[in-house]
Amino acid sequence: MHHHLDLRTKIIIMMSVMAGLFLVALDQTIFTTSLGKIVEEFNAFSSLSWVVTAYLITSTVSVPIAGKLSDMYGRRILLLIGISIFVAGSLFGGMSGSMNQLILWRAIEGIGAGIITANAFTIIGDLFAPRERARWQGVFGAVFGVATVVGPILGGYLTETHSILWMTTSWRWTLFINIPIGIIAFAVIFIFCPTLRHEKKPKIDYVGAALLALALSVLVLAIDNTEHIFADFMTSTGISLLWLRIIMFTIVAITVGIFIVVENRAKEPILPLRFFKNRNFDLIIMISLLFGAAFIGTILYLTQFNQQVFAASPSQSGLMLLPMVGGLVLSSVIGGQLITRTGKYKIFMQIGTALATISIIFLTTLRPESGYFYESIIMVFLGMGLGIVMPVLNLAVQNEFEQLELGVATSSSQLFRNLGSTIGVAVFGAILTAGIISGLGDTSQIPYIKTLAQNPAASRIGSLSDSNTLLTLNTPDIKQKINNQADAAFTKLPVPIKTVVAQKFKAQQDNFSSIVVHAFSDGMHNIFIVAAFLMGTATIIVFGIKEKTLRTGKPQETPGEI
Repeated sequence: MHHHLDLRTKIIIMMSVMAGLFLVALDQTIFTTSLGKIVEEFNAFSSLSWVVTAYLITSTVSVPIAGKLSDMYGRRILLLIGISIFVAGSLFGGMSGSMNQLILWRAIEGIGAGIITANAFTIIGDLFAPRERARWQGVFGAVFGVATVVGPILGGYLTETHSILWMTTSWRWTLFINIPIGIIAFAVIFIFCPTLRHEKKPKIDYVGAALLALALSVLVLAIDNTEHIFADFMTSTGISLLWLRIIMFTIVAITVGIFIVVENRAKEPILPLRFFKNRNFDLIIMISLLFGAAFIGTILYLTQFNQQVFAASPSQSGLMLLPMVGGLVLSSVIGGQLITRTGKYKIFMQIGTALATISIIFLTTLRPESGYFYESIIMVFLGMGLGIVMPVLNLAVQNEFEQLELGVATSSSQLFRNLGSTIGVAVFGAILTAGIISGLGDTSQIPYIKTLAQNPAASRIGSLSDSNTLLTLNTPDIKQKINNQADAAFTKLPVPIKTVVAQKFKAQQDNFSSIVVHAFSDGMHNIFIVAAFLMGTATIIVFGIKEKTLRTGKPQETPGEI
């Protein structure tokens, strides 16, 4: 512990750690706005899934391993390594000359992101006593909320062509922007974080780390973009998606079984299995799993709802989340202050999950005809619920273990929350796809799709029978590009014919837009129903936690290591 440090030094350290955490949170939202431009430049739509999944795999795998290593080697050195890897991945990723290079560097960037995430929340426990941690956990929750809004806005601006000084922005800037912030964070941590001294040489559980990495990697591949990533493999072997997933889940089960045997024998296990004998720990990771899935099911699809229904650009849809982020930031900060004063956290988890559940239930009432004001009111209360819960999860799990195990305990909570988000994306994506396909019927018979199918350029966007492609076709940027191409083609026609053809095309496009929006809305209702069920289940589980009052700092505590 470093509770003995003066407040000024602690604040400087926390500001630098928050800068690193902001990088990771911002990267998750800012980079997604550039995917369309990346496909357009590299003409590699089939490889797009790997850009997202490669980052997801490495960031998920590195979290628990980094958490354990930080307990063994210290938070300072792991944070410096994490920021270095993240900045290097951003630099070379932005310089990529092909899709394969970009996939590689995004995977490397994900390793750095996982290391930063695992240690950023843990270092709060090194600097502050349990009760004091609440207010800082609340501030960290606010950082995530701000990044949620800033990411799409900044990403949309940088992806478009703008001139800044003597330079022209592009999608590569969504990666380059990480470099100066990362360098500053590295310098401050290097200068102000205390130096680590070891009393004994730690023993690394290499076998356990390898098994955990294998299990998590295969699990992510089995639930995220599986049909796209293994499309060629399934075509060449004739294996179905169902059987491929059965095989992959079997590999995960076998690997986990071996991992359990290895960890029981390891002197320094990557994930101590005795943690699972702690009832509160089990309940907290269950809540983290459910919360992660419900959280992504609301944030991600509310953004898409705004894009589809209100014809908002990525930057505009980010701004439209401001009511939710405002509620999230406010409740995170105030909740942290109240927890610090009272030393109680369970009641705040109960209030937060219950409020979030009720708010998500109200989201099921959204219709294409609903006004933005109605949506914004719901988002304020949803943000307040989410903002109360987010920081408390890490705080609660840290309160269950000793200082020497703080890293692996906190990273375990982060791991299950990330897995919840990953599983949530896959499940909700399938629900949305089913809803859209059901609402659209035979897409090949839609006049607008028939017209686009005659244009070879449409294949660059994706398969015209794929639900994601159909949603993309209805976004403002793509509609504008299609209209520009159509106008260019119509100019070759005589004026009377041109007018008739243009009006017919516009009518087809408007009809398609109405069909897609209503089909999308129907699919969204199902997503929100499932998300409300998950959050409601988390609310019930919270009542089973046996709360331990958060401890205050003691002057006689011996300074330890970061």
